[in-house]
Amino acid sequence: MARQIYTSAFLHLATIFFIFRTISAVRFPPGPTTTNDLDFIRTSCNATLYPDVCFTSLAGYASAVQYNPVRLARLAIGVSISRAKYTTAYLSKLSRASASAAVHDCVSNVGDAMEKMRGSLRQLREMNHRRPGAPTFRFQMSNVQTWMSAALTDEETCTDGITEEMEDGETKAAVCEKVADVKRFTSNALAIVNTYAIRQ
Repeated sequence: MARQIYTSAFLHLATIFFIFRTISAVRFPPGPTTTNDLDFIRTSCNATLYPDVCFTSLAGYASAVQYNPVRLARLAIGVSISRAKYTTAYLSKLSRASASAAVHDCVSNVGDAMEKMRGSLRQLREMNHRRPGAPTFRFQMSNVQTWMSAALTDEETCTDGITEEMEDGETKAAVCEKVADVKRFTSNALAIVNTYAIRQ
């Protein structure tokens, strides 16, 4: 029991570290949070499938995002990447103690999803530093949307494999909930990206 508590605490701290590291890399300017900033986050999150999860995870960065939709999109993807890192760490640890092929496949699925989200984030950053001859805005946004959608598909593939192949029990339920958590964040990030793309 003590070992489980230690592992859970370690993974929780790792999640906080990953989120801080990912969001810090965006280099948003600091500033006081205003009602308008929070309203922008709340309104944007209302377009997602999980608005409460969205607002709770992003509201703390409202002063950095301000009323900037591309910053919000980058932030949402960054938070989703952090959740995927946490889940990958959990699945990797579990796979070392499990003979389940579904768990091993899940590690690969969520890892692939994380790489696609990183690609989306890189593309969004490049759009703010355009070079002569760079792809058009629409093409770049299409890349971001395609990679985020593919990331969500990878996560769903993981869930499908666990549901079909693992025996019912606490481990199966825990894995499904961890991956479902990542899917909620990825779905929200994709919705925010799609809204940004439509309005440009």
